[in-house]
Amino acid sequence: MTDLARFSINQMTVKQLPLPDLVAACRDLGVPGVGLWREPVQAYGVEAAAELVRDAGLTVTTLCRGGFLTAVDPGERAAALADNRRAVDEAATLGTDTLVLVSGGLPAGSKDLRAARERIADALAELAPYAERQGVRLAIEPLHPMFASDRCVVSTLAQALDLAERFPAHQAGVTVDTYHVWWDDTAPAQIARAGAQGRIHTFQLADWTTPLPEGVLNGRGQIGDGSIDMREWKGYVEAAGYTGAIEVELFNDALWARDGREVLAETAARFAEHAG
Repeated sequence: MTDLARFSINQMTVKQLPLPDLVAACRDLGVPGVGLWREPVQAYGVEAAAELVRDAGLTVTTLCRGGFLTAVDPGERAAALADNRRAVDEAATLGTDTLVLVSGGLPAGSKDLRAARERIADALAELAPYAERQGVRLAIEPLHPMFASDRCVVSTLAQALDLAERFPAHQAGVTVDTYHVWWDDTAPAQIARAGAQGRIHTFQLADWTTPLPEGVLNGRGQIGDGSIDMREWKGYVEAAGYTGAIEVELFNDALWARDGREVLAETAARFAEHAG
């Protein structure tokens, strides 16, 4: 296996592994970084998780996820802002400087994408300065357009950057995830745009395999199994100046049904083959 110095395993890829088992497997396999998710971290205990990961010598590359900031109802909006402030605090406790944001879909009964994106901007105006005080950056993640209605009205890197650029780069930037942007022939230019401003806050890999499963959400393929040229996309972010960790984040029922250590070892090997 070649150098894994930039490899980070997103916790969702091997969600069948309890956090202590994931940390032990990363240590044993020489995986240096891990992207954590709030729900399993909260279940384990944020402070305890931070100590566990720190004692193993692992770097927490990101925390997933904040966001869901499109609510119209004042009470729902206030609750979302409070939850995102908690997410910022959790990221700081875990020692990562990057909180990934999935912005949220259309509110019930709404068909106004532009208004939803403006509500995201309004929320960021409150959250970004708070995050800066905690030493945390907000990484807006565009999701594939098939998720626009119910999960994320930000579908392209251009839209994500239009939001991020309202704030200083050390407060707000973007997540570049191959699964979500590979189809967009404007994405390479937007990666260059983001890099010129120092706004590529994290880079994630997942492959596009077909046919998509029923429900779609858990259809991210193991890297190397699908249609995406990972080295090409790695080249785009590196040409834009990105030198940080590269996370593999897979939502995949077939992978989750397997032994988690086996999946982690396979994923590390695939990373080395296709993006190392």
